[in-house]
Amino acid sequence: MPISAASHDGRVLRLRLEGGEGSVAAAHERLGGELIDATYWQQLNEQLLPFFFGPGPLWRVCVPADTGVLDLPGEQLIDPAGAQRWLKSDASGDAIRAMTSSVGGHATCYSQGRDDSPFHPLTAPLLRYHQALKTRLDPQGIFNPGRLYREL
Repeated sequence: MPISAASHDGRVLRLRLEGGEGSVAAAHERLGGELIDATYWQQLNEQLLPFFFGPGPLWRVCVPADTGVLDLPGEQLIDPAGAQRWLKSDASGDAIRAMTSSVGGHATCYSQGRDDSPFHPLTAPLLRYHQALKTRLDPQGIFNPGRLYREL
């Protein structure tokens, strides 16, 4: 099957078929479904679909591709092949990060709706490395203090 991408929004599964004209036509005949143009995939890539707009925090959740449905409140858009998911949720950052960590993933808040840090917390050793690097590159602490992590 010449499937090069997939996305699922809880209602519709979309598959992108790429390859030679004959193999794509044969796959479409076998799978069925409606043809859509490439605009959908471009809008997904650029976060221009209606899903990405509106109130509430937008989270990018990265998990192993074979991870099942995450038990998180809100709307999810799963793209490509399940490893990257977009989540619109009012759940706390701690709850979202705990769930994603429990399956070997991480979460980043793209549009903050709370006081959550946008990035997944660093482990203690990584935080020490980041702090040491920041001290070496920015000894006066003038470049975006607290921008990525409160501790930096």
